[in-house]
Amino acid sequence: MKLLIVIPCLNEERHLPALLDWLCADGLSTTARIVVADGGSTDRSCEIVAARAATDPRVILLPNPKRLQGAGVNLAFAQFGADADIMIRVDAHADYPKDFLFRLLAAQRQTGADSVAISMRAVARKGACFQRAAATAQNSVLGAGGSPHRKGGVRRWVEHGHHALFTAAAFKRVGGYDESFSHNEDAELDARLIQQGGRILLAADILIDYYPRATPAALARQYFNYGAGRARTFRKHRMPLKPRQILPILIAPAAALAVLAPLYWVFAAPAFVWLIACLGFGALLSLRERNVCAAFSGVAAAIMHLAWSLGFLRGLSR
Repeated sequence: MKLLIVIPCLNEERHLPALLDWLCADGLSTTARIVVADGGSTDRSCEIVAARAATDPRVILLPNPKRLQGAGVNLAFAQFGADADIMIRVDAHADYPKDFLFRLLAAQRQTGADSVAISMRAVARKGACFQRAAATAQNSVLGAGGSPHRKGGVRRWVEHGHHALFTAAAFKRVGGYDESFSHNEDAELDARLIQQGGRILLAADILIDYYPRATPAALARQYFNYGAGRARTFRKHRMPLKPRQILPILIAPAAALAVLAPLYWVFAAPAFVWLIACLGFGALLSLRERNVCAAFSGVAAAIMHLAWSLGFLRGLSR
């Protein structure tokens, strides 16, 4: 079985050395191509990859002029995936279990899935208080809304999950990622895969550690873009939204309605109830984790909800 491992990358000098060490040491990658699709890094990312490529022919540095992750994966597949049986997508901004490749390939082999998705667990670096708050929110129903690939658990068939593996045949059949999508490109691809009769296995027992944004502004930008991307997917495929997606849409209108509170206090009630619910849930999460920073998870969740709502409504209007 021939593997193509693709790492979309942008300014990941902090993570790349350990990531490449792990991939190159894994026995299953002996004959694999490991392509780092770089979207214009301004740090030492390209130097790190080029130095590794000079000593290991499996490693390839591929400039990604379109910069987007989906475009980088498409380009890597087009140039180096002709004889591949399986394509594995590895995100540079995450930590993977040592036996990741073995378990991922075993899951596909046992089920015949066209795609194998995995679960994510948000973690924070030592001393990064707001990142800890964001991670706590994202690991809970407050921030993730019960999203299946945020919870771990048993393996099951799903409509969407965090991308990890595709059979080369399935990825080619759907035409890869839609490069007009800067965000939510994974869910959009999954929609096409399902429409064409493909099967997506969520191997929820395979967990990776993901590092959330470390500042309120960065988190807000990320979730605004997530919301806009989800709106584009909705417009393109007319897929019904789930309750966990519908409820956050109402947050921005509730916040706008609160501006009229000086005219009549009841206009502020929806936004007030939402904020109290976020802050109260955040306090409970803090007690459960016994961590002061986790107390701000309600604030992080409120930022995520409001930014996602604004992004979705903006995307829908466009």
